[in-house]
Amino acid sequence: MSDKRITIGVIGSGAMGSGIAQVAATAGHEVFVYDNNSAALDKSKTALQVVLNRLVEKQKLAKEAADDILKHIKYVSSLSDLKSCGLVVEAIIENLSVKQKVFSELETIVQAECILASNTSSLSITSIASGCTKPERVIGIHFFNPAPLMPLVEIIPGLATSDEVTVGSKKMIDSWGKTTVLAKDTPGFIVNRVARPFYGEAIRIYEEGFADFATIDWAMKEFGGFKMGPFELMDMIGNDINYTVTETVWTQMFFDQRYKPSLTQKRLFEAKRFGRKSGQGYYNYSEGASIPQPKKDEELGQGIFHRVLYMLINEAADALYLKIASKEDIDLAMTKGVNYPKGLLKWADQIGVEKISDVLQDMYDEYAEDRYRPSVLIKRMAADKITFY
Repeated sequence: MSDKRITIGVIGSGAMGSGIAQVAATAGHEVFVYDNNSAALDKSKTALQVVLNRLVEKQKLAKEAADDILKHIKYVSSLSDLKSCGLVVEAIIENLSVKQKVFSELETIVQAECILASNTSSLSITSIASGCTKPERVIGIHFFNPAPLMPLVEIIPGLATSDEVTVGSKKMIDSWGKTTVLAKDTPGFIVNRVARPFYGEAIRIYEEGFADFATIDWAMKEFGGFKMGPFELMDMIGNDINYTVTETVWTQMFFDQRYKPSLTQKRLFEAKRFGRKSGQGYYNYSEGASIPQPKKDEELGQGIFHRVLYMLINEAADALYLKIASKEDIDLAMTKGVNYPKGLLKWADQIGVEKISDVLQDMYDEYAEDRYRPSVLIKRMAADKITFY
């Protein structure tokens, strides 16, 4: 895996697959992009040319470099074309049985030393690998969208993944100029697990009638320094994707109250109000639609911001307590993967773990819901007056 010149295979020519192919080709690899839909392959090729032309026009990329990237990518419609690959990254629909079927077929085609990776954002790597005769070579390599721009990649070994495959995969993705973090194979890994309250608690605040979407978004940007508010971000990600990830994490966590989806989110999903891509989500994006204005009340805004932030910190602390990742990787994942202004555990130290523990306990006492239970780690650290760093 240390050889920079190994051939890379990408399964799936959607936005994510195309982005991963671009990253690998930019790093100098020969890349084969496979899709069983020839129209999707053509669309992917055209879209990449448009993206590269735009980068050349903006003088962010030399024309020779753009031509070189295109030259390194081949679009194929047969899995057997991936037989010479040293690493294959799957980026298809989030469906366990479909992924298992693809990996099982792929195993009969590629060489024995080829690493098989899934770009899944929420499915178990161990489950995906369970259909393979050599599960030790299956790993999660989770890019964030858009892959060429987002620096973070989560590396997730399954229960059977060999140390050699884990180390080799991390080294390879590091060589592509990405920031890698190591995560345990648990629902949502680091980012999609820890980030749940950013959306879920914001929706809960809205459902309780404390503030509307615009005011909550304003509060998180104004007082927290977040680049986007939760409702703006959900509309950009797509409410279909965000709801599906929420439901997947909740189901896989044995219906833990902390990850429970909201009816507000479900109704938007049912109404196909997916956000920007459908023209309407939490906000209306149609031409001439009025832009709702926030209620700029400082006390209200601070209250909203702190409630969401403390829930995020609680989730990050729990991820550390359950050894999902190291404290450094948890903080790195949230700043590089979802552009949080600070690492959540560093933020906790600045505010004071005792204060956070008291607020969380008050909320837990008031609501009597497991959703608000303080992390055991937060409680112990507060009692012992210690910090994360």
